[in-house]
Amino acid sequence: MDSLDLARLRREYSAAGLAESDLPSSPLDLWRQWLADAVAAELAEANAMVLSTVDPDGAPSSRMVLCKGADDAGFVFFTNYGSRKGLAIAAEPRVSLLFPWHPLGRQVRVEGVATKTSYDESAAYFGSRPRGAQLSAAASRQSRVVASRAELEAAVVAVAGATGSSDVPLPDDWGGFRVAPSVVEFWQGRPDRLHDRLVYRRTDSSVWSVERLAP
Repeated sequence: MDSLDLARLRREYSAAGLAESDLPSSPLDLWRQWLADAVAAELAEANAMVLSTVDPDGAPSSRMVLCKGADDAGFVFFTNYGSRKGLAIAAEPRVSLLFPWHPLGRQVRVEGVATKTSYDESAAYFGSRPRGAQLSAAASRQSRVVASRAELEAAVVAVAGATGSSDVPLPDDWGGFRVAPSVVEFWQGRPDRLHDRLVYRRTDSSVWSVERLAP
């Protein structure tokens, strides 16, 4: 097969389906169950999610980030607020997330609004990170152009020298975002491309409606 013949790349899905009767009242409960399944299957970076934003000029952008928390209020990730995604969210807080659990024939898509986490929440997570990751976050001006790898490494050395044996303080431009979901879609692959797509839509602060979408 021609390695570039993408049209011939095809996987047949055989997993059990997803029925309305399988759904809990809150999408977070089903998300937690699917995340646990992904962890049990030993998927690499099971908490990785694709974050999509829109820049101030209307250009879309996507990247992988790690989900570091999830509760009824939303999904949490951390970043540099001056990065491309941070600036995009500041201008347009409506974002989408995608959990791509392909080996299980599953994906979860989220639409919602991102807001900054509190200083205390950001500081608590930053303090839990390995020291090397703290130094890198403090030294890196994420998404900005740098002349070389050596420049990055020198910046880390400079921060390490300035802090010595003291704790690395939370950088002013670093912290978390929480994405409060308004739509959560669960996709389960089925044979013959007749996939299951069940989507939760928030009707108010605590109630969700459920719809089935055609694949």
